Amino acid sequence: MFRFESPLYLYLLLFIPLLFVIKLIGIRQRRKKLKMFGDPTLLKQLMPDVSPFSRELKFWLMTVAFALLVIMLARPQMGTKISQEKRNGIEVIISLDISNSMKATDVVPSRLDKSKMLVENMVDNFTNDKIGLVVFAGDAFVQLPITSDYVSAKMFLHNIDPSLIALQGTNIAEAIRISTNSFTQKNEKVGRAIILITDGEDHEGQAVEAAKAARKKGMRVYVLGVGSPKGSPIPDEHGGYMKDNTGSIVMSALNEDMCRQLAAAGGGAYIHVDNSSVAQKQLNNELTKLQKGEISSVVYSEYDEQFQAVGILLLVVLILEMIIIESKNPLFKKIKLFK
Repeated sequence: MFRFESPLYLYLLLFIPLLFVIKLIGIRQRRKKLKMFGDPTLLKQLMPDVSPFSRELKFWLMTVAFALLVIMLARPQMGTKISQEKRNGIEVIISLDISNSMKATDVVPSRLDKSKMLVENMVDNFTNDKIGLVVFAGDAFVQLPITSDYVSAKMFLHNIDPSLIALQGTNIAEAIRISTNSFTQKNEKVGRAIILITDGEDHEGQAVEAAKAARKKGMRVYVLGVGSPKGSPIPDEHGGYMKDNTGSIVMSALNEDMCRQLAAAGGGAYIHVDNSSVAQKQLNNELTKLQKGEISSVVYSEYDEQFQAVGILLLVVLILEMIIIESKNPLFKKIKLFK
């Protein structure tokens, strides 16, 4: 497994575009000065040994050298040892509704963003547990297979957006079925939870049956209902609100009855998510009730420094830059590329 020990240094690579800007400014200044001395074509004939190609090559080599130096400072490392660790924890699959109705802002900043914040806070409390991500709208798919890599989980979580699924709707049954099949199959003694985060607007049906099937397999379905039962308009991409075929603004309301039915069928609990932090505490309390079992985790350790290889490459690039001169090599004068 590859990583950087000090990745903040990589931001220095943003200076590379600035080097190109400085280069362009330098070229313009050089041309202006040459015009002051005389006709550019005549000056070129008076300086037959000047090689624009060599000058360009030296610039590119220095740019590469700068990039390699930054990579060295970031300390690239490679994990050389993979070990299987046994830990006591639970397995959790987050099944997140990303339909358009989750854009509603009756929960600040929006239903979806509030849900993502809640999941991130939950992950921060994990130590030996595993987590997976499933997203759904009119269809459902696994966004992140179950893992103990919390950094990756947060990264995938931040990238979740309604645009991930073109087919709109709310197919809760399919989301539960996919979540049910996303757990590891080795240890039946591990507590397993499906955390369904939705506004409860099920458009496909059979969700209750899917929750019952998950419960029979030893999984508990917890439902986090996001939004207000009073309803809220759904923002569109143009600064307004979504409208139906008649031109009326679409109102999306939290279906608490559906959420409670799903939680009861899945043997879990229903938690209402609003603008307070109560839902976070309730969820954490529910998860602590689950049985912790032995979980196997793949862990990379004994990271070896790889900056030496980058340093050698940097040294080679600098040597090449030093030996290249801006005058034409007599051996290459007949080659058109070097003229």
